[in-house]
Amino acid sequence: MLNYSTKSVIALIALMLVPTLAAALEFKSVAVPKAVLYDAPSGSAKKLLLLSQGYPVEIIVNLGDWLKVRDAQGGISWVEAKQLSGKRTVLVTVANAEIRSDAVVTSSLLATLEKDVVLEVVDPKLNNGWLKVKHRDGVTGFVLISSVWGFN
Repeated sequence: MLNYSTKSVIALIALMLVPTLAAALEFKSVAVPKAVLYDAPSGSAKKLLLLSQGYPVEIIVNLGDWLKVRDAQGGISWVEAKQLSGKRTVLVTVANAEIRSDAVVTSSLLATLEKDVVLEVVDPKLNNGWLKVKHRDGVTGFVLISSVWGFN
């Protein structure tokens, strides 16, 4: 049976690993006009879905030529690694997400976005819960991280 001291050390080690695990999330985006997602890591596997260029995915498993990914809806599938890029994008997950001129809610409103719009990440560093992004039409500003998916 473990004593109190041993349990404390185990708990401390487990808590120290949590930030490491959270930071281990890896996201990529679709690099081609339409990426085919499969139910297994093979071109002869069942085709499940098509994702448009820029769509972000979370990497779950990397087998080299094939990647197991999670999409914004939580679906798990396989995609050829060559169809993805390291370009960072996020997907708007709420209706009426706002792009602001600065990382504060009182700054000028630059755009209001519908759900499922893809945004390019301009600066991967969070600023008080805001992420600097760029819309495909050129609008650059800040969006609340709680309004998007695809960023760790």
